[in-house]
Amino acid sequence: MTLAHLPGRADRVPALTALLLSLGLAGCVNLAPDYARPAPAVPRAGLASAATPGPAADGVAATSSAASASGTAGSATTTDLALPDWRAVFLDDRLRDTVALALRQNRDLRIAALQIEQARAAFRQTDAQRLPTLNASGGASRSGAAGVTTQQVSLQLALSSYELDFFSRVRNLSDSAAQALFSREESRRGTQISLVSETAAAWLTWAADLERQRLAQETLASRERSLALTRRRHELGAISGLVLSQAETALESARADAVVWPTTLEQDRHALELLLGTALPAALEPRAADAAGTLSQLVDLPAGVPSSVLQRRPDVLAAEHSLIATHADIGAARAARFPSISLTASAGTGSRALSGLFDAGSGNWSFGPSVSLPIFDGGSRAAALRQAEASRDIALATYDKTIQTAFREVADALSERATLAARLAAQRALLASSERQLRLAEAQYRVGSTTQLDLLDAQRSLLGAQQSLIALRLSEQLNRVSLYKVLGGGWQDVTPMAPDTAPNASPGAVATPAAAAGAGVADSAVPRPTGAAGATN
Repeated sequence: MTLAHLPGRADRVPALTALLLSLGLAGCVNLAPDYARPAPAVPRAGLASAATPGPAADGVAATSSAASASGTAGSATTTDLALPDWRAVFLDDRLRDTVALALRQNRDLRIAALQIEQARAAFRQTDAQRLPTLNASGGASRSGAAGVTTQQVSLQLALSSYELDFFSRVRNLSDSAAQALFSREESRRGTQISLVSETAAAWLTWAADLERQRLAQETLASRERSLALTRRRHELGAISGLVLSQAETALESARADAVVWPTTLEQDRHALELLLGTALPAALEPRAADAAGTLSQLVDLPAGVPSSVLQRRPDVLAAEHSLIATHADIGAARAARFPSISLTASAGTGSRALSGLFDAGSGNWSFGPSVSLPIFDGGSRAAALRQAEASRDIALATYDKTIQTAFREVADALSERATLAARLAAQRALLASSERQLRLAEAQYRVGSTTQLDLLDAQRSLLGAQQSLIALRLSEQLNRVSLYKVLGGGWQDVTPMAPDTAPNASPGAVATPAAAAGAGVADSAVPRPTGAAGATN
């Protein structure tokens, strides 16, 4: 027999149906403001104008003007741009294995991963409030009075204070916690990208310092040979004591420079091993020849890129997730100003004997809805709403600042790269000229047609040119590493989101990925910015 066939109940069916329908519709009310991704607060839409490639030199691949044009020809092309994985960026096996060791052992990366687990647990704890809490209890008692002994056995199943989330207060709290989890995930990805970049930079700096040490040792040996020749000429009376003293000063200056490098190299090792979190195996240590040889081993990164790719950087995505979370916080603060309805219910059975626990007539139940209507709170709820709105404005300003910082970092790296090829070519020409000057000075000094001072000046010029070339080669390699980092290295092209999952949807429009929510937890409907999902490192 259905509810409609019960005597006196048929006229109640439409009213009950209408009530259930209205409650269902009420549960769809979300007071959070709609979210739309802010336009990038940058000086210009593209970054390609920051890079004017020069001629290729010393392993630096020049970017053609056609490639730059295609990089700014339209969003259909530029938005498909994707940086390679770090394993493709660093082609030297020792460097690649060193980075992999850092990713396994670095403590900062471990902390970031554990913070994700912490945020995931906090999300699951908050999201659990959207589901009823059921508690089962059982008890038995035995008492006696006036020679009469009584006992009681009971079993209860209770629903305690389940809030009917008509205005999505609990839902928005869950959405905010989910966005905090997403922000932690992006922060971990940013930590990983920074670790890859810093490890590669430390390894390459060590290699450059090894080359500098080799140059200092060669210079010391050259000064010793020059001093020996000068002493012979002084013994023959061909030169004065002042010239001999100048040669001795040049030798001691070279010796003072050479003895510095062992300490510097040890400091390079310590800096790298701090990033690794463990000792670096001898097989992975750089060599002096790597300072010049690895220039062509690093993949040339794209120069012509739109500013929209900055929105894929982990720090920008983390700031955006924090901004989305503040929208959910506003929705929760608004909902707190409306009435809340909670349900408390229980059902069970009780008997004087365990055998009669499930007999007819032993059951009991209770049902008690409660309504809380805010009337006067001294402005507390209004202040909480204003606080949430102020937090949103702060998060928006932080997001804009993060975008601007990212734009500056990329623009600086591209600006430097635009002149690196020309600077390397000029420095190599200067080195060749200094070598030629030294050869002429040595030849003329042997026949006595020039002075010791001219020879020392030529030697100093050559040494300075060699040192500058080593530093410039290192700058070129570090610039590639820096580009990988500031462009949010490791991101891949992401399939555009469906219309109902677009970033400008209101909080509650996009289902949280199961990986973020965790198994067994109800999915929280929260938006996630395009580019946040599917990114790899």
